[in-house]
Amino acid sequence: MRIATFNINGIKARFEGLTDWLNTSAPDVALLQEIKSQDETFPREHFEDLGYTVETHGQKGFNGVAILSKLPLEDVSRGLPGDPNDEQARWIEATVTDRKPVRVCCLYLPNGNPAPGEKYDYKLAWMRRLQHRALELLATEEPAVMAGDYNVIPQDEDAARPDAWREDALARPETRAAFREILNLGFTDAFRARRQDPGHYSFWDYQRNAFDRNDGIRIDHLLLTAQAADLMSDCWIEAEVRGRERPSDHTPVWIELNA
Repeated sequence: MRIATFNINGIKARFEGLTDWLNTSAPDVALLQEIKSQDETFPREHFEDLGYTVETHGQKGFNGVAILSKLPLEDVSRGLPGDPNDEQARWIEATVTDRKPVRVCCLYLPNGNPAPGEKYDYKLAWMRRLQHRALELLATEEPAVMAGDYNVIPQDEDAARPDAWREDALARPETRAAFREILNLGFTDAFRARRQDPGHYSFWDYQRNAFDRNDGIRIDHLLLTAQAADLMSDCWIEAEVRGRERPSDHTPVWIELNA
């Protein structure tokens, strides 16, 4: 089972590029963030024609997440538990089954800037809710993957210029501590389980020729329960996609599971 997480930065702007990527890279499951579309306006039929089952949790003009799967999807749930008043579309999960069932959770964690401030408070509160959901997933003792744009730079090695991010919400000590708390529950950062060296990024700003200079940050992550980590055979960043025509500022990150 090949799963990719990809912040597409708008389905309208990235419609052709996303279509090309699905046709050429052909993930079994694509977890998309920032679709920036309501459910009823997402081009569902187009992607169904490509062989994907489509489930979305959308919002007009902002946020929005989606699961596209060539494999059967069951027990779809929308919205991160813990705050019934939260109207932002940032979480969708479902069970994907091939030989073995895997719970896949697609998330778009709040950016949090400017920090400190209300937006940063919301980010940290959202991460506390994420930790609670992570504990629930662990309790099932089943393979589960929490994947998406975390808007977290976990360590200095995950930024080309770490000093430039010290006071940013993506790298503040409170953000990194909250991320570590989730990892320390028993999750595996899939990419770091395969590669420990610096210089690997999943986001490059559109400004200042950042991609060509590899002035990036690694903020798109796949966190695996122990049962999912045992199934992982590989994890990689598909950086080449960022260099295509009219790209997202993110690029896909993949895992392959023997499931």
